[in-house]
Amino acid sequence: MQTSVTFKNLDPSDHLRAYISDKLDRFDKYLHNPGEANVVLSVEKFRHIAEVNLVGDRMTINGKEETEDMYSAIDMVLDKLEKQIKRSKQKVRERRTGKGKSKEPPMGAAPLDEEAVGRVMIKNIEYKPMDVDEAIMQMDLVDDSFLVFTNARSDRVNVLYRRKDGNYGLIQPNP
Repeated sequence: MQTSVTFKNLDPSDHLRAYISDKLDRFDKYLHNPGEANVVLSVEKFRHIAEVNLVGDRMTINGKEETEDMYSAIDMVLDKLEKQIKRSKQKVRERRTGKGKSKEPPMGAAPLDEEAVGRVMIKNIEYKPMDVDEAIMQMDLVDDSFLVFTNARSDRVNVLYRRKDGNYGLIQPNP
């Protein structure tokens, strides 16, 4: 990967330059063509700022982190870039296959029977006993907006749903 490093309010250091180059080389496995990285390292009072712009495979990814230590700022911004690259590559794969979101149920879940009646889609599902914490972990694995399960503590059917603010809501019957 072609890397250019710029230092602002900081003495140029070959050790920092080599550290960044070594860390950026791990991104080569995600890119089909050679990528280009522009890195700006700056210091403002006690804040150490690492800013990285990565260009390759028809995508541009930017990241910026600031901490009290330059090495930790570099590590944090590169972790952030890695997540962005993986997410971008996954979106490209989904668009290429034309599927978007997977229609398969999560591992361990029973298959769904679907039937369309007028404007209403009916899904018959099998639900299993689990704790609320386990249900939340299941929701994190799938992109569904709700999960029906039997609460292992009360032996009653509960519904866990994803709220618009990203948190979860739980619907449970009165005893």
